Amino acid sequence: MAKGLESGSESDPNGWSRARGLVVKTLVLIGGAFLLKRLTKSTTRWDHAKIVARSLSGEKFSREQASRDPDNYFNFRILTCPATEMVDGSKVLYFEQAFWRTPQKPFRQRFLMVKPCPKDLKCDVEVSSYAIRDVEDYKNFCDRPRDQRPLPEEVIGDIAEPLTTIYLNRCERGKRCLYEGSTPPGGFPNSWNGATHFTSELMVLKNSEIHTWDRGYDDEGNQVWGVKEGPYEFKPAPASSFNGMFSPLNFPLSQPLEKKIEGSFVLQE
Repeated sequence: MAKGLESGSESDPNGWSRARGLVVKTLVLIGGAFLLKRLTKSTTRWDHAKIVARSLSGEKFSREQASRDPDNYFNFRILTCPATEMVDGSKVLYFEQAFWRTPQKPFRQRFLMVKPCPKDLKCDVEVSSYAIRDVEDYKNFCDRPRDQRPLPEEVIGDIAEPLTTIYLNRCERGKRCLYEGSTPPGGFPNSWNGATHFTSELMVLKNSEIHTWDRGYDDEGNQVWGVKEGPYEFKPAPASSFNGMFSPLNFPLSQPLEKKIEGSFVLQE
């Protein structure tokens, strides 16, 4: 009997080859279906929020733009990094802005909260800015070792009053940007330099470049502060490329010029 079975297997030498081929084809089909599912899987609301939070993070400069047009743009450094996460998954980032020559002296500090837009709004990502209860405790937060930063639970307790909210949508196919949006049409209250309200626009581009445009308006709709020519362009750049210490863009600024610069950005108190 054993000999008969042995003879039967020898009489069909291609049986194992056919079975092996069937197994390979099955695995290929399963793998292809899995890959197709991965490729066609739609990006979730939280995926969009994570992309925006990641793009906002890091050290960025407006040096290239300031070199092209020093009459209207200044060389600023902005630095953003993760601070904590809320129980609902919202990302809380710490943001600060300073003159390039004095990064240790930020003149603007904020918390940014990044999360998906509410389902009843026609947008993808909501980016809100909040005041910080004691800004001195957070100065140079991102540059410090982690064990010298406020703890995540302390960060949550130090989130103060809301300042702005920008609603972002995915950019249309073929555009340079990934996300773009602005504050609501009426903007938010602001009293700097005679303004009654201000608007803010944000564009997130590839390679973590971001464009921001803040403008203040009076009751009659006249722009009373902020750049008129277009948004600020902030690009990531290695510190080694910023060695032009004797550039006119990096010399100390006179007081009147500093006041002019303050009007280039939202400085809500």
